[in-house]
Amino acid sequence: MKVTLIQLDIEWGSPAENIKRVERLMAQEPDSDLYVLPEMWSTGFATEPSGIAEDEATSISLEWMKTTAKERQCAISGSLAIQVDGNFRNRHYFVNGKTGMVSYYDKHHLFRYGGEDQYYEPGEEHTIVEYMGFRFLLLTCYDLRFPVWSRYADALQYHSIIAVANWPESRQNAWQILTRARAMENQAFLIGCNRVGNDEYSHYRGQSAVISPIGKTLVCCHPDREETASFLLNLEILDHQRTKFRVLEDRDIR
Repeated sequence: MKVTLIQLDIEWGSPAENIKRVERLMAQEPDSDLYVLPEMWSTGFATEPSGIAEDEATSISLEWMKTTAKERQCAISGSLAIQVDGNFRNRHYFVNGKTGMVSYYDKHHLFRYGGEDQYYEPGEEHTIVEYMGFRFLLLTCYDLRFPVWSRYADALQYHSIIAVANWPESRQNAWQILTRARAMENQAFLIGCNRVGNDEYSHYRGQSAVISPIGKTLVCCHPDREETASFLLNLEILDHQRTKFRVLEDRDIR
């Protein structure tokens, strides 16, 4: 499966402009099976979502994800600031263009330090999606700091984590460590897509990456520019590692 990271310089509060930017980057890798976008890719990280978040029923960003995935016969993953039934959600969508199925995960660990918890409703359930023989666990940004939430256990089995983020330069070291830690402790691939550029609050240095089950960086975007990076995921690599070094047999299930 060919996975492409879309490391985006997000234009604040402008879904139409950000769609154009994503389309330009996608055109560089037209044959990918899965495109991964950053957290709140169409607006920027809107801590206070009123006037910025889209209504789910009329969201041009979500409609674009559905239409584009269908046209390209691919999948697209990324989060949006969404209003649903009067509540705001940081909703990580996984749109399967081959089947038309739209799955989502609502961010569980809201970023209290930045006030996200004051405006958004947290999700309470994990989401695992199946696509082209892979099982993906969906996570969003701050979730990476909480290993128990992403732990591979009997009731939570997957091949790869998809973590979308707006992770600032001031905590870049944590991004690099935590993406590798979550991959290694769960013996899973980790696909981490972060943004670049600036907003009112932070500077972002990207370093979107695909990490192997042993913590090796398989591909990584440049820290200071908008670009794509692609990698061919292979289940045989994962199965070999899990068979050779049987860490998961000693995992804590509860």
